[in-house]
Amino acid sequence: MSNNSFVEATRPVMSGRSTTVPPFPRRQMLVLAICRICEPIAFMGIFPYIYFMIEDFHITEDKNRISFYAGMVTSAFTFAEFSTGLLWGRLSDKVGRKPVLLTGLIGTALSVLIFGFAPNLTVALIARAVGGLLNGNMGVLQTTVAELITAKEHQPRAYTIMPVVWCLGSIIGPMIGGALARPCISYPNLFPPGTIWDRYPYLLPNLFSAFVVLIGVVNGILFLEETHREKKLNPDRGLELGNWILSGLPIFRKCAESRDEKSKLAEMEVQPLIDHEEQLPGYRTNETSPESSPRLRSASVPSLSWDSLDLEDGRQDPNLGISSIFTRPVILNIVSFGILAFHTMTFDQLFPVFLSTAPPDHKMPVSLPFKFVDGFGLDSKTIGIILSVQGAYQLLINMFLIPPILKRFGARRLFSFLAIAYFLLYLVTPYLVLLPEKYRMLGIGMVLVWKCTFASMAYPSNAILTADSAPSKLALGTINGVAASTASLCRAFGPTISGILYAVGLQSGYSGLAWWCSALVAMGGAIVGLQIQDPPTQADKTAVPTNDAETGQQETGQVAGPAVPSGSGE
Repeated sequence: MSNNSFVEATRPVMSGRSTTVPPFPRRQMLVLAICRICEPIAFMGIFPYIYFMIEDFHITEDKNRISFYAGMVTSAFTFAEFSTGLLWGRLSDKVGRKPVLLTGLIGTALSVLIFGFAPNLTVALIARAVGGLLNGNMGVLQTTVAELITAKEHQPRAYTIMPVVWCLGSIIGPMIGGALARPCISYPNLFPPGTIWDRYPYLLPNLFSAFVVLIGVVNGILFLEETHREKKLNPDRGLELGNWILSGLPIFRKCAESRDEKSKLAEMEVQPLIDHEEQLPGYRTNETSPESSPRLRSASVPSLSWDSLDLEDGRQDPNLGISSIFTRPVILNIVSFGILAFHTMTFDQLFPVFLSTAPPDHKMPVSLPFKFVDGFGLDSKTIGIILSVQGAYQLLINMFLIPPILKRFGARRLFSFLAIAYFLLYLVTPYLVLLPEKYRMLGIGMVLVWKCTFASMAYPSNAILTADSAPSKLALGTINGVAASTASLCRAFGPTISGILYAVGLQSGYSGLAWWCSALVAMGGAIVGLQIQDPPTQADKTAVPTNDAETGQQETGQVAGPAVPSGSGE
């Protein structure tokens, strides 16, 4: 009998009983959320003022081309992130998740500082590229969440936490970016002309972003635990220091208990190895007293799941071949993620430019349904407020609406519906400029509600499907690294291509050209998304026959194993 057969034979019969679900890892999800919030603040903070920053660089006198250069600045980060995404994913499989996450945060801090001091477009592009090259956190965060959440019951809750954090950052980032950009113009009494704030008008919001990222780095060093199956057993001096600090604060003393495997063993109290009511099938004795069982010290920590004792799973090769890792379901989910990233990032970058575009000096002839040009001409403060309200709405629905919807419909059904319906959003958006003046803000609000609702459901659904389709937990870093690189490439091309199309559309009289092209991309995403099937869960695959020694009857018990989830996304 193989080792795995022994494990299968000795699993407890679960028929008629509910499987014990491990507790939700609140502390580590909170620590991870603090690290995560730094990035949307830094990334989204430039959107309210990027149009005016490009204008201040005096690259072109043609205002229709500003959207093209704004797209270049946005894309520089994602192009660079694409080039190193797989590298960071593979590196996290080798050295652990925590070092890679901290490196990404430090890279983000360095990037925003350079960006704040950028005197021209070249330096701005370099600053954004530095941030992308040093940041592989999108894929590694997904892997970390997947390793923290070991129960399928926790998936809907866990997969809305990172989107909630992103939404919170997307509220703070644009609000701060719009309020602090060009302070000598907005607050001349506090920031008089001729000072450093006049020479570098976009430094102040980037200093704020760098400070927030620094808080994230310190938080990660002191309180973030390693989740890699092997690396989490190594000593972590930063975590030890963090626990020592917490132990000195009475209110946080309970939080100072580390949750890694080594500290679990070190803090054990006396308890039976085997519950007297859970004798192993086929090895039952007449002694049912817990005093007869071997004892060892145990703390009040979640019991190890039977799947964690699977010896075959423990022998999984960490260096799996490409063909073994990238199965058809994995590839379909990655391609769907890339297409989703392309058109959602296009919206995020293009919409602030759309709102910033001033009406043409000379009205162009209108020939509906496609030929029309107009603009809103909103300032950076107003755009910042609009984007912050968008983030507030997204925060609320991720907290209260998305988890029950995911539980009710399931990830695959929900993602299929969104993939089919997404293109309608991009067909409608450009017509906002044709609304009467008094209805324009209402129209903007309705489109943003539509966009936020769809994006908030699509990303967690795809994340769950991608992680559940992984052939091995040890390949999660590689899979999420490739997914992050794919999404980064699509996010890079999206703003650049849409910026070109938007400029061409304004010049030719078809201002909706970029939006309608995004609709075509979303239709392509629907074709791919409809091919995705529900991945088999561990519970579906594990049907354990056991022989009852007393009755001689054969029963089939199913153990609900963990479906491996992935992080949100943006």
